[in-house]
Amino acid sequence: MRPVCVIREGFPKRPAFDTALSRALLQQVAEGARSETLRLHRTGDVMAFSVLDRTRPGFARAVDAARKAGFAPVLRLAGGRAAPFSDGTLALAWSRPVEELRAGVQERFVEIAGILAGALRGLGVDARVGEVPGEYCPGGFSVNARGRTKLAGVGQRLVRGAAHVGGVVVARGSAPLRSALEPVYEALGYEMDPAAVGSVEDELGAGDSLERVERAIHEELARRFEVRPGSSDEAALTSAEALVAEHELGVAARGA
Repeated sequence: MRPVCVIREGFPKRPAFDTALSRALLQQVAEGARSETLRLHRTGDVMAFSVLDRTRPGFARAVDAARKAGFAPVLRLAGGRAAPFSDGTLALAWSRPVEELRAGVQERFVEIAGILAGALRGLGVDARVGEVPGEYCPGGFSVNARGRTKLAGVGQRLVRGAAHVGGVVVARGSAPLRSALEPVYEALGYEMDPAAVGSVEDELGAGDSLERVERAIHEELARRFEVRPGSSDEAALTSAEALVAEHELGVAARGA
């Protein structure tokens, strides 16, 4: 089985640092200083914007709308469109070495979508891989429920020597995500159907959905890989501190 270092630590109260840490780990993997590493962690209330979003005329208004909704705006690693995180979501940040940048892109998408869908099916969710009409941050490897609502999204970023595959799974709390997304997408000029925003809790009922989803994903990983528990080293944490400013979207975004 392929060995994968799994890091469980997260920094929900420091969202920009959380993103910067995933980037620092990606750099370590690219440089050969760290083996294949996957972060699986809890998050805070965050609206993760992409580089594409920054090119939209309404970007500054979108950042303000996210902040007014109580979601900290950050610039994420992967592409796509704005995506929300909350205290009811789980994030995955998977860094793995690659020799040829464009080789294996599709396979990595298939792999992470399969892991997430498999974990959710194990909980009793009718989880499928594919885009649903009107979903936020649309993608062919989203994980949905019953072909109706989006439960998880995935994205990818390539750097010389490594690939970052990211994902977010909505375990609970779809309503506040809808409320935050609507004004953000309106400002960016994107279409979105609020009814397409779902959660595992919506499918299975109230309960310890966050804990159950977290455990299910970890178990699915353990079935497929040799999971090796790990942690961020001092070099990664120091590097992340130096990168934080590049992922913060504060007052400066008003002039973007």
